[in-house]
Amino acid sequence: MPFAVDREVPGLIVKFGNYPLHHGGVGAIRSLGRLGVPMYAITEDRYTPAAASRHLTRAFPWPTTGAEEPERLVEGMLRLARRIGRPTVLLPTDEEAAVLIAEHQEPLSTAGFLFPRVEPKLPRRLASKQGLHELCTEHGLASPAAFFPESYGDIEEFAATALFPVVAKNREAFTRRSRPAVNGTTRIETPGGLLGLARDWGERPGVILQEYLPREQAEDWIVHAYFDADSTPRAMFTGVKVRSWPPHAGMTANAYVVDNPELADLAARFIKQIGFTGVIDLDLRYDRRDGQYKLLDFNPRMGAQFRLFENESGIDVVRAMHLHLTGRPVPKGEQRAGHRYVVENIDLPALLAYRRSGYTTPHAPPHASGTELAWLAADDLKPFFTMLARFVRPGAKHLYQLWRTQRRGSTRR
Repeated sequence: MPFAVDREVPGLIVKFGNYPLHHGGVGAIRSLGRLGVPMYAITEDRYTPAAASRHLTRAFPWPTTGAEEPERLVEGMLRLARRIGRPTVLLPTDEEAAVLIAEHQEPLSTAGFLFPRVEPKLPRRLASKQGLHELCTEHGLASPAAFFPESYGDIEEFAATALFPVVAKNREAFTRRSRPAVNGTTRIETPGGLLGLARDWGERPGVILQEYLPREQAEDWIVHAYFDADSTPRAMFTGVKVRSWPPHAGMTANAYVVDNPELADLAARFIKQIGFTGVIDLDLRYDRRDGQYKLLDFNPRMGAQFRLFENESGIDVVRAMHLHLTGRPVPKGEQRAGHRYVVENIDLPALLAYRRSGYTTPHAPPHASGTELAWLAADDLKPFFTMLARFVRPGAKHLYQLWRTQRRGSTRR
C-alpha cells in the first residue's frame, strides 16, 4: 500500500437497530483491520458476522431498536468511549447513527470520538425522503415526483389520479424503526394495492409516495464518496447497479464499477451546494425518457456495498475518512473500472427474479476485471459461515415478507 494509516487510532462501527446480517460493517472492519487499525463494533450480540471477524479487536454487544431516546444512545456511546480509552473514528452504518452523531457532536467529540463536522441538522434532512426531495427542488437536482400524505384521505385522493405503479418508502429516519410503514422500498402496482397497504399505516402515514421510473427506460447508478470540511471530494466513485433485492427497488445485490464523469460532477456540485462533509452513498436512476439522473436516496454514511469501490492507491471511502480525520494525506488514483461486487445471500434470489423479467443493465461490462464478495474472504472465513447460520431461517422469512409486500401491492385492485 502506498500509504500508512495511524494505527493508534481505532475505528468503531456504530449501528442502531436489529439487523445483524450487515455486510457493510464487516467490510469496514476488514478494510481498516487489514491495515492494522484496531477495530471495534457495536453488535446485536456476540454471534453476529461482524463479531466473528478475525480483524475485529472487540465487539460491544448492545441490543438497540433505533427507537430509543437520543439521550440514552448518547450515554451508551460515551460509555464506549471510556472503555476504548483513546481517540476513535466513528463509522456509522445506518441513518439513525449518522443523525445521532451529527446532532450530538459536542459531547461525542469531547469524549474523544473523531468524525466529520457537518451542519448538525443536515444529515436528518438528507435521510428524510421529504427533506431530500425539498433539497433537490431547492438546488435544481432532478428527483422523482413525490407526494407526502398526511392522512388516509390524502392517499385516497392520490390513488384516484396517480399514474401507477408508484413507489412507497418510509419517510423519516428513526420513525422507520419505531413505526415502519413498509419493509423497505415497495413498488405498488394498482390503486387497490395502495389503499390496501395504507389501511395499516395509521392516521398519519409516515411514507412518501414516489413516481416509479420504469426499469425498461432507466438505469440504476450509485455514487460513493468522502468529502472534506470544504465539501471537496477526497475520494469519489461511480458504479452501476445490476441487481437489487427486492428486485428493482431494494438493496444492491450485484454491481459494477463504471466510470461516469458526468454523474461524478453532478454529485460533487450538489454536495458543494448543500455543504455536506463526510461519507455519502447515493442512489440515482437515469431516466432515458428525459436524459436526467434522478436522485432516489441520499445515505449520509457509508453504504453497505462501499467495498465495491477502491482506487489504484488502495483507497475506499472508509480508508479515506480515517486517513483524513487522523491528519494524513489521502492518495488519489483512478477507480477500478470493471470491478464487481456480489452480496451472496441476496444475489441468488435477485438473479432468478431478473432472469424472469428479462432485464439487463446496458452499462455493465460483459466480464468483471475482479470480484469482491460481501461475505466470503479467504483471510476472514468466520463471518461467511456465521452469516449462513443466521440467515437460513430469519433470512428466508425476511425474503418472504418482502415478496408478500410486493405481491399485496401488485394484486389488490
